[in-house]
Amino acid sequence: MGIKFRLTVMNFLQFAVWGSYLVCIGNFLGRVGLGDYIAWFYIAQGVVSIFMPAIIGAIADKFIQPQRLLGISHLLAAGFMLAAAYFGMEATRLTAAGLPTSIWPIFIPYLLSVAFYMPTIALSNTVAFSILKCNGYDTVKDFPPIRVFGTVGFIAAMWFVNFVGFGLGQDAQFTYMQLVVCGALGLTLGLYSFSLPECPIDKSADTQNKTLVQRLGLDAFVLFKQKKMALFFIFSMLLGVSLQITNGYATPYINSFAASSQSWFAENPTLLVSLSQVSEALCILLIPFFLGKFGIKKVMMIAMFAWVLRFGFFGIGNTESAMGIGALLLSCIVYGVAFDFFNVSGALFVEQEAAKPMQASAQGLFMLMTNGIGASVGTWIAGKVVSHFCDWQGGYLVAREGVAGGWQATWGIFAAYALAVALLFTVMFKYKHNPAAVQNK
Repeated sequence: MGIKFRLTVMNFLQFAVWGSYLVCIGNFLGRVGLGDYIAWFYIAQGVVSIFMPAIIGAIADKFIQPQRLLGISHLLAAGFMLAAAYFGMEATRLTAAGLPTSIWPIFIPYLLSVAFYMPTIALSNTVAFSILKCNGYDTVKDFPPIRVFGTVGFIAAMWFVNFVGFGLGQDAQFTYMQLVVCGALGLTLGLYSFSLPECPIDKSADTQNKTLVQRLGLDAFVLFKQKKMALFFIFSMLLGVSLQITNGYATPYINSFAASSQSWFAENPTLLVSLSQVSEALCILLIPFFLGKFGIKKVMMIAMFAWVLRFGFFGIGNTESAMGIGALLLSCIVYGVAFDFFNVSGALFVEQEAAKPMQASAQGLFMLMTNGIGASVGTWIAGKVVSHFCDWQGGYLVAREGVAGGWQATWGIFAAYALAVALLFTVMFKYKHNPAAVQNK
């Protein structure tokens, strides 16, 4: 098999592991009486993303070749996820018997699993870059077609758990079997990683002498002395609040319509939400044109206003009418713009504005502010908002009795927050578009 094909398989499996549960674990938790803890499972991802990638990256830089560490990390993550699946099976049995369930037997192994999985996202990129370079390939030209199959893998896993029930009476998107699928894929990728070509450890002084503070990107906090950079990182954190909200609550929301009416879309929420990932893959292709035409600030503004539409369309959407279904589909379509445009243009802004010795740390700080602090805080707040307006009844997260608003008020609050951030960013963030600088990147 060719090198690029082998790396394509690696990327497919890398994100299939994640796609098997990321957007549908809330459906399972709600059915075993743990729906109020959905936010915890997404906060866990954000918290471990703050420090675990730096720790694993330091080990890969100094002690263990990246492809081997990738295999070890996936095997550990898969083992812990299978343990979470076992306790999920026990929770299912207790719920069927009318007995209470506890979050801890599921949450602790899940936390350990994501602690080892999240660093593999960056580690898989390191492996791909190293192998491509060692075999004479151009990473700028040859990596994107490989990476896009990661999104394909994510979508394929979502479709698989949406339709396959494993004889449990419900599709895996509603049961602990989604965690089993995740674990099985992780074991497969873990073993597969050991078959990949060697990735020599970089023994240069620049790599070997980095401190943990530098790897975390914390030394880049010096950039806060510049007003423009300080505003950028602050708004990155504020926008990061929105990142995991729909991952955690989109499928329980769509599935909630099944509590009161028959609808194919309500019974297949994971498939519907997977259109967001399809949009994400396609919108990547639009970024070069938009950056060249409008510049980084306007592209980031477009992303922020797209988040308003993402939440707003959910608020007016339903699975019971053509217009309602259309609104849900539009929400999925704008997700690609909301997610891609900010992440890519933000990374490019950091590359242009941070001094070369500081660029790696600045990129690490960008990720920390968005996917670490922002996403964790946002998911916690979202959990509080959802719990105020909605309640689990019969396995469905529906409007809470005696509280006005329900899901519409919930999505309205999220949309209003995103709108406030977008308007503040438009007014406060100053940046002059330089087409030549974009074209040279």
